[in-house]
Amino acid sequence: MLVLFETAAGYAIFKVLNESKLQQVDCLYKEFETPEKANKIVKLKHFEKFQDTTEALAAATALVEGKLGKSLKKVLKKVVAKEAHEQLAISDAKLGGVIKEKLDLSCVHSPAVAELMRCIRGQMESLITGLPPREMSAMSLGLAHSLSRYKLKFSPDKVDTMIVQAISLLDDLDKELNNYIMRCREWYGWHFPELGKVITDNLAYCKSVRKIGDRTNVAGSDLSDILPEEIEVEVKLAAEISMGTEVSEEDIGNIRHLCDQVVEISEYRAQLYDYLKNRMMAIAPNLTVMVGELVGARLISHAGSLLNLAKHPASTVQILGAEKALFRALKTRKDTPKYGLIYHASLVGQTTAKNKGKISRMLAAKAALAIRYDALGEDTNAEMGAENRAKLEARLRQLEDKGVSTATTPIPEKLGCYLTSWDLASTKLNSSDVGRVTEVGLAGI
Repeated sequence: MLVLFETAAGYAIFKVLNESKLQQVDCLYKEFETPEKANKIVKLKHFEKFQDTTEALAAATALVEGKLGKSLKKVLKKVVAKEAHEQLAISDAKLGGVIKEKLDLSCVHSPAVAELMRCIRGQMESLITGLPPREMSAMSLGLAHSLSRYKLKFSPDKVDTMIVQAISLLDDLDKELNNYIMRCREWYGWHFPELGKVITDNLAYCKSVRKIGDRTNVAGSDLSDILPEEIEVEVKLAAEISMGTEVSEEDIGNIRHLCDQVVEISEYRAQLYDYLKNRMMAIAPNLTVMVGELVGARLISHAGSLLNLAKHPASTVQILGAEKALFRALKTRKDTPKYGLIYHASLVGQTTAKNKGKISRMLAAKAALAIRYDALGEDTNAEMGAENRAKLEARLRQLEDKGVSTATTPIPEKLGCYLTSWDLASTKLNSSDVGRVTEVGLAGI
């Protein structure tokens, strides 16, 4: 038996001298306690050293992906192919399948082989001669750094980690803004309660409070850059008859500081939303066209990455985000949910309640195609997404207009030929029509 052992410095081919020892897996480590014992079990047959770090990185990435690299193929052809009757022990079963397919070599992978690999690794310095330990350590460190950089730069144009972080931050900002605005309205409401009923927009409310301060300053304040003219008039009238309590300047100062925080967070949230929209159009343009930036980003965040989301079937995409409801329905034997995060897409939102399930199912099917196209395709345009969205909108209009009854296809009194099953299916028949068609068809035989 031959053993393929991968190192950071190159490929090593070992010859197993005593195969009977492999049967005792639990005691195999005792045969590798010393270099002398190890050399009685395995012997180095060939060592192919890498020329540089680039070649080592190419070989390592091929092994990680379960592929047969050029350097490994060359070694196997030169050494192992000469002894085709020998089995080749490998550490990766997937790689063994590729070697079997490409080179027609018998490969074996078992717990005994895994233990043998571990034992060889423990005595690697003594078994592989002509390679200084310091050089091996340096090549291992260099390959580790190169492989890490390769994994980080695997797809620089599709860094969906930024989208996951951005949508999470956007949700956090929304929660904080809601808390801050609620606190601001309640706090300032003790002093000027009528202002909250006049100004419904939260951002305009905070800007107005920041500019007004004490309600006695409303008459001399110019709010035309914040509020429409009619709302400004209502605010000034409400200030004259306000029933609020008096507050100190220190209270107003704290309220104004809170309003500053709300305005700053709102501006940053708008900037973050623009950033998220641009990133989504760059990374997943077809998905963005289908379901929108926010829903698309939440789907990617929920799945972990765009590639993980592309591996999900359409049925999973449809209920992604409704896992608790799904398992609760399965446990209680109730109806399973029809939609999850995809419910917030505009196409689902604009349809009637009875058609939401159908539209969400169709949208999930098209969205799954768009996700795979974005994750694995070469193009960066959104033509496919726009085309599918147009089809869904046409189908949505068809479902909404389904209540209008269509005219049934009349059946001739005499048929000169037989009606096929397709003809019967394409016409709207009642029981008497079916009987009449049968009689006419039999008469023509």
